[in-house]
Amino acid sequence: MPDTAADARTSHIELSIGGMTCASCAARIERKLNKLDGVTATVNYATEKARVDYPDGLSPDDLVKVVEATGYTAELPAPPVHDTEEDPTRSLRQRLIVSAVLSVPVVALAMIPALQFTYWQWLSLTLAAPVVVWGAWPFHHAAWTNLRHGAATMDTLISIGVGAAFLWSLYALFLGTAGTPGMTHGFDLTVQRMSGGGNIYLEVAAGVTTFILAGRYFEARSKRRAGAALRALLELGAKDVAVLRDGREVRIGVDDLKAGDRFVVRPGEKIATDGVVEEGSSAVDASMLTGESVPVEVTTGDAVVGATVNAGGRLVVRATRVGADTQLAQMAKLVEEAQNGKAEIQRLADRVSAVFVPIVIALAVGTLAFWLGAGTGATAAFTAAVAVLIIACPCALGLATPTALLVGTGRGAQLGILIKGPEVLESTRGIDTVVLDKTGTVTTGHMSLISVHAAESEDELEVLRLAGALEHASEHPIAKAIAAGATERAGELPAVSEFQNLEGLGVQGIVDDHAVLVGRERLMTEWSVHLGSELATAKQEAEQQGRTAVLVAWDGRARGVLVVSDTVKATSAEAIAGLRSLGLRPVLLTGDNEAAARAVAAEVGIEEVIAEVLPADKVDVVKRLQDEGRVVAMVGDGVNDAAALAQADLGLAMGTGTDVAIEASDLTLVRGDLRAAVDAIRLSRRTLATIKGNLFWAFAYNVAALPLAAVGLLNPMIAGAAMAFSSVFVVSNSLRLRGFRSSTG
Repeated sequence: MPDTAADARTSHIELSIGGMTCASCAARIERKLNKLDGVTATVNYATEKARVDYPDGLSPDDLVKVVEATGYTAELPAPPVHDTEEDPTRSLRQRLIVSAVLSVPVVALAMIPALQFTYWQWLSLTLAAPVVVWGAWPFHHAAWTNLRHGAATMDTLISIGVGAAFLWSLYALFLGTAGTPGMTHGFDLTVQRMSGGGNIYLEVAAGVTTFILAGRYFEARSKRRAGAALRALLELGAKDVAVLRDGREVRIGVDDLKAGDRFVVRPGEKIATDGVVEEGSSAVDASMLTGESVPVEVTTGDAVVGATVNAGGRLVVRATRVGADTQLAQMAKLVEEAQNGKAEIQRLADRVSAVFVPIVIALAVGTLAFWLGAGTGATAAFTAAVAVLIIACPCALGLATPTALLVGTGRGAQLGILIKGPEVLESTRGIDTVVLDKTGTVTTGHMSLISVHAAESEDELEVLRLAGALEHASEHPIAKAIAAGATERAGELPAVSEFQNLEGLGVQGIVDDHAVLVGRERLMTEWSVHLGSELATAKQEAEQQGRTAVLVAWDGRARGVLVVSDTVKATSAEAIAGLRSLGLRPVLLTGDNEAAARAVAAEVGIEEVIAEVLPADKVDVVKRLQDEGRVVAMVGDGVNDAAALAQADLGLAMGTGTDVAIEASDLTLVRGDLRAAVDAIRLSRRTLATIKGNLFWAFAYNVAALPLAAVGLLNPMIAGAAMAFSSVFVVSNSLRLRGFRSSTG
């Protein structure tokens, strides 16, 4: 019997999800969608998107209804709108500022008896009410949504604790004795049973709201960057283009370019879109897309890729692919898919809350029932039950993650390491493999003159001086490297006359009355210049190492070989040793040729090399390593690394690289020094350990005080002191991260 489910056609859609407040919200939506027959859904809290594969029997509207029935919003993502995007953290920032301004005097009045004037409690109520109602509204709304679906998260705990503290304060003020003139909070730390009608907890309600809002704001700020890599990719391409119309150049926007249009690309300009060269020849710098350090020579009939840079002569290109079909657009799609498919690690606080909240609520209900049954009176019973809810509200929990993150990221910034958010830190814990891009990461990414091999009886400096003078007149990237090396070693270069650029071959001209040729072997052959065995060997050895050999001749004889290559950074070998000391396996991954990759790997001490890979293949390599059970970190700097950086469990971008790579990564190494990757992983692991310690103590004092609250022995000053001590401990524990030292000294 045929498997109809397997034969059924499926469609793919991406939904923008709204209303999620934590990772458990994403998990709930995912579960609901996956319950539908034939549906496979992945919901990402960081990017607020759901990728859904669904059978033909369902429509996108059906999927939207399921999400809405779960308590959230869903819609098809609108096209990106540049420059007019509203800051989604603005509302949260306003709530935080207003709440902080109102909460400070409330906390001060409650904790400092000297400030408690005759009617101080009513001023506290006036200041705390907007904080509890308006400031904490996102928590109340999320708690209500969770309640409707039988779930409990951090928001539930905050809302119940803040609400219980505020409502009990209202009861004590209006129906108890707390509203009487001259009421004060004393410092009696004895444990005794009490009715609670004379105690207010407004500082708890306002303080907890402000602390938690601060944590959420810092998290939202880092989360907002999740889609920035795609915006940066779109900014890479050319903005306008010179199209040939009836033999004349007409400037139009790239969006108006159509397949089949012929357009002009001058030296230094970006190629507007994918196409084929119809006129001219040049060197094209495609390193940001391919990872190859050597510019690609193109001539009539060769394909070129949009957003690469024309480094040489004038080109006329016929557009073959435009818009969403171009290689740049496909790379943007790769980055987006890698980000969406990245498993989001749920926040530690939510995981604990899922267990802690139901226990606290059950304990409060049990306490109320017990004391009512014991005949102690409704006031005392409600006092004990509400005390359980109040002491369970974790004041320090709002500080646990953001303080450690702020101190850790601040110390990281001093060391040239930028950490994007708390979820990044958890990713560093299980890393066992580090995939390193070659060009611009392990190497400098710039062509340099490596060595000069002079023929027998020739002076190396003279070979370099004449060749450098001729190359100085050329715009080719390899020529610039030779000219720079010659200037550095030989000083001022002589003048050149009758200079000619022989496209695809090299250059020729008159220097110091010598007819000089500099270029490829084919150029020498055309001029009947033959290499001796010594120079031929030097050329062969250079090419076997993946380097570029440039031949020099004058007056009909071969005089030398100049070797040009991308050079290894001085600190790379030390960095690789540092990564190994952390128990990590380094892998060199590059779009460059096998020989060049092997030579670099041998120089820095890497055994595993994967070369000649395209951007899409880089993602596949990372996925393959992950499928083998490895937890992968990726270090890169170019556009061609962006999708792999997003796919990896931890992405580290060199700050000297492209904006796209930086935005797609989790960590940015500002200095461009690979040793910073070692410090980044060490600092991230240390910060994560601090956050875990903070979370433990933030909950520990609640758990320790719950039995006192349940038996009706909770003195408000003991509760206040416990909260204050917990917060001070969390902050001081976080400040220890300021002592983190770089492994490089």
